[in-house]
Amino acid sequence: MPSSAIATGLVDCTLKPADMPAKLIAYVAHEFGKSSSTIVKPIAKDENSLKKIFILLRTQTGHDFSQYKPSTILRRIERRMAVHQLDTTEQYVKYLQKMPDEIEALFCDILIGVTHFFRDSEAFLALEEQVIPLLFKGKPAGATIRVWSTGCSTGEEAYSIAILLQEQQEALKQNYTLQVFSTDMDRRAIATARAGLYPATIAADISPQRLARFFTAEADGSAYRIHKGIRDMLVFSEQDVIKDPPFSKLDLISCRNLMIYMGAELQKKLIPMFHYALNPSRFLFLGTSETVGEFSDLFAVVDAKSKLYQRKQDAYGRQKAFQPPIAMSEVALPPAASKLSPAKRSLREVTEQALLQQLAPAAALVNEHGDILYLHGRTGMYLELPEGEAGINNILKMAREGLRRELIATLHKSVSKNETIQRLNLSVKTNGHFTPVNLTIRPVAMGKPTEGMLYLIVLEDATLLLSPALPISVALLEGGEHSKIDARIAALNEELCAKDEYLQVSNEKLETINEELKSSNEEMQSVNEELQSTNEELETSKEEMQSINEELTTVNMELQTKVADLSRASNDLNNLLASTGIGTIFVDHALHILRFTPAATKIINLILSDVGRPVGHTVTNLRGYGQLVSDVQAVLNTLIPKEIDVQTEAGKWYTMRIQPYRTLDNMIEGAVITFVDITEMVQTRDALRKANELLRLAVVVRDAHDAITVQDLNGRMLAWNPGASRMYGWSEAEALLMNVADRIPEPLRKEALLQVHQLSQSKVLEPYHTQRLSKSGDILKVSMTSTALVNAAGAMYAIATTERATDTQDGGQKHGK
Repeated sequence: MPSSAIATGLVDCTLKPADMPAKLIAYVAHEFGKSSSTIVKPIAKDENSLKKIFILLRTQTGHDFSQYKPSTILRRIERRMAVHQLDTTEQYVKYLQKMPDEIEALFCDILIGVTHFFRDSEAFLALEEQVIPLLFKGKPAGATIRVWSTGCSTGEEAYSIAILLQEQQEALKQNYTLQVFSTDMDRRAIATARAGLYPATIAADISPQRLARFFTAEADGSAYRIHKGIRDMLVFSEQDVIKDPPFSKLDLISCRNLMIYMGAELQKKLIPMFHYALNPSRFLFLGTSETVGEFSDLFAVVDAKSKLYQRKQDAYGRQKAFQPPIAMSEVALPPAASKLSPAKRSLREVTEQALLQQLAPAAALVNEHGDILYLHGRTGMYLELPEGEAGINNILKMAREGLRRELIATLHKSVSKNETIQRLNLSVKTNGHFTPVNLTIRPVAMGKPTEGMLYLIVLEDATLLLSPALPISVALLEGGEHSKIDARIAALNEELCAKDEYLQVSNEKLETINEELKSSNEEMQSVNEELQSTNEELETSKEEMQSINEELTTVNMELQTKVADLSRASNDLNNLLASTGIGTIFVDHALHILRFTPAATKIINLILSDVGRPVGHTVTNLRGYGQLVSDVQAVLNTLIPKEIDVQTEAGKWYTMRIQPYRTLDNMIEGAVITFVDITEMVQTRDALRKANELLRLAVVVRDAHDAITVQDLNGRMLAWNPGASRMYGWSEAEALLMNVADRIPEPLRKEALLQVHQLSQSKVLEPYHTQRLSKSGDILKVSMTSTALVNAAGAMYAIATTERATDTQDGGQKHGK
């Protein structure tokens, strides 16, 4: 639980339990030990510190909160000041400057969002019934429906809208492309929304049917995960709605409980932006405390209680002048003109300015195409705006009647010859009558050869100047009618020459244009051929791509079949290795473990995490064997298999075989170590060896000439060999029913018991002479060797005797005689 709380990023202090009481007491004493006026007053009056806090936030986070409601920001700042026990905003500003992490903490505090699924159920019900069906109405199957959820926080409301869209699509039984763009400036909230994992408490906000349809419970039941089909509909991104460009061509915008934190000016900029982003007649969904305000001309009310609005057509053209609502603090405004104090001018400047205004002619600085770069003086007598689209600033199009033709020809001639050209006494129509005008075009260098040439066009009123035409006018007045005709002819000739020159210029321009058009036509033909060639290549490439795609499809199917076969073979191999009970370990050239079977873990202590570790780092259960690494390395060096019998600490025996690991290409890629259980074989071998030993002993006992007998501690006969039958006369069957006391003469029985006691102490008695009775009753003198038989525990359980007759008597001495 503590780790989960810290992971939320909402924890103010991370302390040990012993340090928590002191921190809580200090916080309470600082926060509640003073009046509310003492808390609010420093912040309310210190606007300069508040601006510094906004600047620090904008510098580090890139987000501007200067146009948010002051009350909201102040509450967050007060809380952070209380956490750090600071009394004034100046202290908090200094703390922010020293601790950049505190800026991020304040930013996160400001962005704390409150949201849950289908928040304000009545509003979402109205959205479901009144708006969602209209989003699909009139759209063909496969069309795209775009929704923008601004300030989506951790994504609950965005997923709620996506669920409503999916339910409507299922009801219509048609497929549409559903896109829900969800944005927020809090990157942590966006990360949570992208994960689509929510605590189990969401069951209180979602109906059981929707919970089962659109969510999957985690294995431990602590959380629910949104279905992939709904998650794929949403696109989450970090965005600041007040400065970043909006999405466009939207069918629905959901901006709920975001504008309540913003100032009035910022709200006035957001509503037109939403109008711009929506398609005609589409919808806006606001929070319960939000409205469109004064923009009733942009949105019509669909449901006033649920804050549903429909976009109207913009009657005032606001959409043309749309700009994102960038914070004013980020825009560098030019200083006001009223604040500039004009510099005091000298008498010389005043005089020169007056002369220029009185004597300087009207002029325009243009480029070679006639585009106006600068105007000087009063040009209204010679230039006028043409009809049509505004914004034309070409002097050739603005020239009045009588000036345009000469202006075009003269500018062309000045550009081509790069010299000053003058035209005198041009008749320009101004205000209903013609005014004589002198035209002069002079090339002007910009200073650098690479910057090209500009041209100064000077227009002068000829009636105000002493023009060369004045003597002619005087001559016309003095010369009579004949002179008037000559002057008229001269004027017509001059006009004809001007028109010829203009015609020649026009022809040259036309020829130039024709050549350019011809060149352009050739280029277009060349481009067309290239495009046709490119199109053919694209067609060929398309066919090749289709062929490659078919080949890839075939290869993919083959690979899928091979993967299935490989998976089946792998399963068969795993089951085979597990069922054989043979411990197997695969190692590479570096003796790193590649894989092992479960049976191998009984011999070498292996777990799954040991894969990849050197085999020498593991601990074996083998008794008296520590050369595993060296033996494996020797097999890899010589490629000669090795086989060793080893024993575990539990007493089990295994045959360990070390062989090189060979691939199908006969490449050595490591070694295989196998352990075959031979415990039963070893036990059988030992038992066989012991049986052979007993068999050899039995042969010796059977073929011996001496009498060999075995008796228990009570004297009962346990074994009787043929030599004993020959010596005493009793058969083996008869002897096994007897007691040793039956064969000892009465006087010697006490001595025999004493010998048994001595035998139990020394295990073996030296050969001694004694007497024994035969079946016929004769007393035989014998040399006897007695040996104690002991078990595995070292306890005596029987006595073995070897008896040999020392004196044979013909008549013998009968028992009792």
